[in-house]
Amino acid sequence: MNHPLEVFTHCPKCGSDRWVENNWKSKRCEDCGFVFYSNPSASTAAFVVRRGALLVGRRAKEPARGTMDLPGGFCDHGETAEEGMARELREETGLEARSMRYLFSLPNIYVYAGMHIHTLDLFFRVDVDDEAVPCAADDVGSLEWVPLGDVRPEAFGLQSVRKAVSLFLKDFFSDG
Repeated sequence: MNHPLEVFTHCPKCGSDRWVENNWKSKRCEDCGFVFYSNPSASTAAFVVRRGALLVGRRAKEPARGTMDLPGGFCDHGETAEEGMARELREETGLEARSMRYLFSLPNIYVYAGMHIHTLDLFFRVDVDDEAVPCAADDVGSLEWVPLGDVRPEAFGLQSVRKAVSLFLKDFFSDG
């Protein structure tokens, strides 16, 4: 794997081209001494289950365009993970989170504009109103309720979501 900051060739503080690898997750400027760390970005994803079916979307954009996904996305500055999860659910589906429970996290690499963005994906079980109707928006091409027994992890394009769906289904069916 390439260094997470390989696409940055100049120091963001002073503009020097003496911008070198400091360690596996940072670069350092040999002129001004500035060190920049590539820490993971926080991202959320929702398991919304209603009447034995999981709400899944189809990705309208790269990466993994056309594959299945869970509602979710990156947390904004100043947001808690729960606030980010609720906002992403609202933006992508029009649904309001009635309640949510944190389940687990997984690391991921999200390829965007030729960069490998390291993320820490936080997965939640989210409840919505029983009669609420989801409507695909933002970067979601379509939404559908898939019966839990028909959900196939391999149809999900992002590695962490694929693994999360497998873990969720295993846990769901072992508890049920």
